[in-house]
This record gives sequence, C-alpha cells and structure tokens, in this order.
Amino acid sequence: MQYTHLGRSGLSVSRLCLGTMNFGPQTQEDVAHSIMDSAQEAGINFFDTANVYGGKEHRGWTEEILGRWFAKGGERREKTVLATKLYGAMTDRPNDNKLSALNIRRALDASLKRLQTDHIDLYQFHHVDRDTPWDEIWQAIEVAVQQGKILYSGSSNFAGWHIAQAQAAAARRHYTGLVSEQSIYNLLTRAVELEVIPAAQEYGLGILPWSPLHGGLLGGVLRKEAAGVRRAEGRAAETLKTHRDQIQQYEDLADELGHQPADVGLAWLLAQPAVTAPIIGPRTQEQLDAALRTLDVDLDAATLTRLDEIFPGHRTAPEDYAW
Repeated sequence: MQYTHLGRSGLSVSRLCLGTMNFGPQTQEDVAHSIMDSAQEAGINFFDTANVYGGKEHRGWTEEILGRWFAKGGERREKTVLATKLYGAMTDRPNDNKLSALNIRRALDASLKRLQTDHIDLYQFHHVDRDTPWDEIWQAIEVAVQQGKILYSGSSNFAGWHIAQAQAAAARRHYTGLVSEQSIYNLLTRAVELEVIPAAQEYGLGILPWSPLHGGLLGGVLRKEAAGVRRAEGRAAETLKTHRDQIQQYEDLADELGHQPADVGLAWLLAQPAVTAPIIGPRTQEQLDAALRTLDVDLDAATLTRLDEIFPGHRTAPEDYAW
C-alpha cells in the first residue's frame, strides 16, 4: 500500500479511501465487515462514512455497522483513520441539520455513539451552510477539538470560494481550518479543476474524489453492455448516450495498455495534483480486489496526454475562462 499526507496535515493515509455508503442498504453487515477486514489487511487505513448513510428509513445505519465492526476489537479502530460527515437532516426537527453550533454538538455526539468510538479523526462538512457564519462553525469545532472528540476538519462539495471563506475565517481565529475537500471528480466530471483544486492547492487541502468512476461509466460499461452483464439506466444511460464515443475511445485505450478501464480511471486520479485518495465504494469483495489493482498501474506522460485529449479538462485554471 502507498501512503501520503492528508493535505498539509501530518496525518498519513492510504492512497485509496474505503467509502462505506453501500454498507447496509446494498451490502449486508457480515459482508461489509469482511470487506473492511480485507481492506485493512491490504493496508487501507482510511475509511469514510457519513451520519446520513443508511437510507431515508434508517439514517445512521452505516455508522452503526462500522461501530459494531470496531467493537470486535483486534485494534480495528486503532488501525483506522476514521472520517465521517454532518449536514444532512437526521430527523424533521428544525435543528437536526446543517452546521449550527447546536447541530454540530448533537450530530457529533450521535455519530460517536453509533461508531462506538471516543473521537473522529476527520470530521467533514457534507455541504456548505449558507445560513451559518463561519465564526460560529469554527467555534463549535474548536470546542470539539479541545474536548478530544475530533482531530481534523474537512469539507465536501464546496466551491473554491467556500474554501477561501472557511480558511480566511479560520486564520482570523488562529485555527487550522480545513485539511481536505471531498468533490465529485473523474475523467468525465472535471469542473473542480476550474477553482476547487487551485483553492485546495493554495490552502493545503487534500482532494478526496468521490464517484471516481462516475457511477461505473468509467468501469468498462461498454464491455459489460456488449457481454450482457450490465446496461446503463436512467441518468447514467443519458450520460452514456452523450459521451459514448469518448467512453469507447477510453476503453480502447485501456485495451492497448493491457489494463481494465476502472484501473486506468483510478490511476489517472492518483496522478492528479492535490489528490490524496479516491474514495472507492465496493459493494463486494471482488470490487475491493479490483480497486486494489490500481496501485500497480503507472500511467506515463503520453497516456495522461491521451486521456486529456479524450476527456478535455481545465489545464489553465483558475483563469481557464480568461485570455
């Protein structure tokens, strides 16, 4: 396993982050426990979850599954850099969502209870709160740090401006601020290159790409379609229709390289500036094993250039729109 620092922090994390969103709704608890054991055995020490994961009828379910896994002992918790999130509504009560000081306190304590741990390593804001001032947010986070309940703070789905706002407010308070940002980022979705990644580089945040294979469209969807294994539906089918030629070129390139398309997509992310660890979300042991192959894929400069030609990005950002 390869490791790197999370942004500008001194925290060492694996180059792949285990996303747990499927645990509960799509992956049974015993299978989820087995996947987490295998991930740790492979050297993955970075696990990501959120308080709302588990579905509308059982929010918190995924954290509970992790908590029972930690309770098995064997230093499972000690071997894990644990990240969770808050923001989404857990009930229909008016203060059980977003980033007020009250919700930060309540949501954090509830996550700690579900996760059966005394602290969260990386506590992340699942979305920007447009109604709560940053001084209120940071004061609540500073209290939690002083209480030993969290160590680091991160964001998710923030714009570059939001990161700048958060870091400016933290600097006024002589506080560390954010050390990471979770954004949708993959070969098909590169908007974060415009301003989010430049902001992350300026302020020392590690990028944690979610949906690194764009819901499976970069995982060999045309091969699977031809083999009758999988057919895209809904929004994925519309995206495939729009980008079919690009995806075909991408899969052909993977064939030339002798790699699976998913391996190429993840390896491309690992080669991007500011990226700490793509978040992989395996539903099965086989999907975890496949993701681990990525670490053996080394894309040369010519291949990276070819991928940019197939899926153009924003290489002059943040001045991409200017002359």
